Amino acid sequence: MQKSLKSAEYARLIALLVAVRKDAGVRQHALAKKLGRPQSFVAKYEGGERRIDVVEFIAIARALGADPVRLFRDFAAGKPAKTGRKAG
Repeated sequence: MQKSLKSAEYARLIALLVAVRKDAGVRQHALAKKLGRPQSFVAKYEGGERRIDVVEFIAIARALGADPVRLFRDFAAGKPAKTGRKAG
């Protein structure tokens, strides 16, 4: 099992979290504030410079108003990150 920040699986997890954040209409700065962290924390994990652990995953999902269990199930099932936002 590859433990790299650059693995395809980790990139898919981050894409899922980014999609949820964007769907929620939340900017990185606002998410960081909800988490009590600097904006660079969000930028670094979204940019693949920092790994997040399961506790951080749960905190991020909850801060975005998402169900962390459902998100993890979607990830584990291999569902692609998709946004519900409509173009326009």
